[in-house]
Amino acid sequence: MLYIPQVRQVRTYERQHPMTQRVLFLCTHNSARSQMAEGLLRHLGGDRFAAFSAGTEATHVRPLAIKAMAEIGIDISQQESKTLNRYLNEPFDEVITVCDTAAEACPIFPGAAHRRHWSLEDPSQATGSEEEQLAVYRRVRDALRSHIEQELLIKD
Repeated sequence: MLYIPQVRQVRTYERQHPMTQRVLFLCTHNSARSQMAEGLLRHLGGDRFAAFSAGTEATHVRPLAIKAMAEIGIDISQQESKTLNRYLNEPFDEVITVCDTAAEACPIFPGAAHRRHWSLEDPSQATGSEEEQLAVYRRVRDALRSHIEQELLIKD
């Protein structure tokens, strides 16, 4: 069996699906905002998009992010936290930072055709009861959905 590196597989897929846009969401820990954005774009964008997420550091996907997404029928429980180093040599149509710290840490991203920044509050810093914290995750999820629908999905 012939081994084909993952990057080559991505490029083969792109040749077969030339309209697929590659989008990378970046955040500090790749634990909530960028994970929710990746799940939302996969769900809403279908075959038109290949969604990825990464952080300047890798941690874990936060349980409340998983719960907030499950409420709208999107399962991100199998997504994993990863660092942006994994994607430094890959081309992207859009690289979108979803937190201010990542925007400052990555002012330039090699391989990005377009760069955007969406300044969103950090739900992992929410305090109070679990329900109060979950309300913050929901608010961020809904803001991400709005950005995706208004800025990425309208390009037909």
